[in-house]
Amino acid sequence: MTATLPARSPGHLLRERGFRGLYLSAAVSGFGSQLTLVGLPLLAVSALGAGAGEVGLLSALATITALVVGLPAGAWIDRTGRRGVMIAADLGRVAVLGSVPLAWWADGLSMGHLYAVAVLTGVGRLFFDVAAQSVLPDVVGRDRLTAANSMLVGTSAAMDVSGSGLAGVVVQAAGAPVAIVIDTLTYLWSAWWLRAVPSQAPSRAQARTRMNRQIADGVRFVLGNRVLVVIAVQGAMVNLGIPLVTALLPVLIVGELDLPAWMLGAYLSASGLGMLAGSASAHLLSRWVGQGRATWLVGVWTAPAALALPFIAPGPGLWVSAAAYFVVTFRIGVNNVTLTSFRQQVTPDAMLGRVNATMRVVLIGAVGLGGLLAALVGELYGVRAALWCGAVALALSWVPIAFSSTLRR
Repeated sequence: MTATLPARSPGHLLRERGFRGLYLSAAVSGFGSQLTLVGLPLLAVSALGAGAGEVGLLSALATITALVVGLPAGAWIDRTGRRGVMIAADLGRVAVLGSVPLAWWADGLSMGHLYAVAVLTGVGRLFFDVAAQSVLPDVVGRDRLTAANSMLVGTSAAMDVSGSGLAGVVVQAAGAPVAIVIDTLTYLWSAWWLRAVPSQAPSRAQARTRMNRQIADGVRFVLGNRVLVVIAVQGAMVNLGIPLVTALLPVLIVGELDLPAWMLGAYLSASGLGMLAGSASAHLLSRWVGQGRATWLVGVWTAPAALALPFIAPGPGLWVSAAAYFVVTFRIGVNNVTLTSFRQQVTPDAMLGRVNATMRVVLIGAVGLGGLLAALVGELYGVRAALWCGAVALALSWVPIAFSSTLRR
C-alpha cells in the first residue's frame, strides 16, 4: 500500500482549525507530562523518603494500568464522542494532579496518595492518547495521515527531550510540587484547545452493543488483518528490544565502567534526537519512495546499527554506540509515523478506538516483558548479555515487514 500524499508540507495542516487545536493540545500536555514524570518520583523521595522499591512501583503503575484498562478503554472511546473523552481525560488529570501539591502543603501527602495519582493519571493518558489517534483520520482525512502523524510524533519527541530537561531545572529551582502545578496548567491549556476539534457522535448501534462484545470484535479485527498483525509483531519486537538495551545502562555506564552520570544522560539523549529526526523525515521519505517502501528500506538499512549497541566502552566505544542508538531510534521515529498511518488507514472509523487500544496493550506489554527479561538476563548472564538480546531483537525487527507484500510496496 502506498498512500497518496499531498505535495504540500505538513506545516500546512496548522492552518486548519481542527488539526491546530489537536496539535497544540497534544504538544502542550505532552510537555507537561514530562514534568510530572520527573516530579512525582522526586517528590516521593524528597518529601516521603521513598526507597527504590517504592519509586519503581510508582513508575510501573502507569504501565500496569494500561494493560488492565487498555481494551475496555478502546471500546468506550468507540461508544462515545472522542473529543469529549479527551477533554474529560485532561480535566480529570487536572483534578488528580492538583491534589498532590495541596496535600503536600497541608502536610498530608502519603505514598498511597501518590500511587493513586500514578494510576489515575495513567488512565487519563491512556484514554487521551487512544482517543487522539482515533480522532485524527476524521480531522485531517485519510490521505494526509502521514503528514499529520509526522508532525504529531516529531513534536512529541521534541516535548520529551525538552520537557525532561526543563523538569530537572524546575524541580531544582522551585521544587517538585511546583512542577506538578505547572503540569496541571498544561492540561487546562490542552482542554481549551480541544474545543477546536470537530466532535463526531458514535452510531446508536455502537452505544447499544455490549462492551465485552465490542472488545472481542476489536481484538478479532486486529488478528484477522494481516497488515495489523505485522505492525503489532514489528512494534512488539522493538518495544521488547529497547528496555533490554536501556534498562541496565546505569549499571553498565556508571557502575561497571565508572563513567560520570552526565555521559549516561548524553547517551540516552540520542534516542530523543533520533526519534525527532526520524519522525520529521518520515513524510518526506514517504513522498519520495512511498509509505510502505520507506518503512521497509529504512528498516533494512539501519538494522546493522543495532548490533553496535552492546559495544559500549570508555572512549570512542561509547560514542560509536550512542551514534548507533541515534540511527536505531531514527528508524523507530520513521516507523512510528508510517506504521501508525497504515494502522489508521486500514481501520474503519467505528473500530479505531478498539484497534488503537489493542495495539497499545500489545506494545506496552512488550515493554514490560523487555524490562523483566533485562533484569533476568542481566542477573544470570551479565549486563552485556541483556544488551545483546535487545540488539538482536532490534536488528531483526524489520523481518515481519518482509512477510507483508502490502507494507513492502
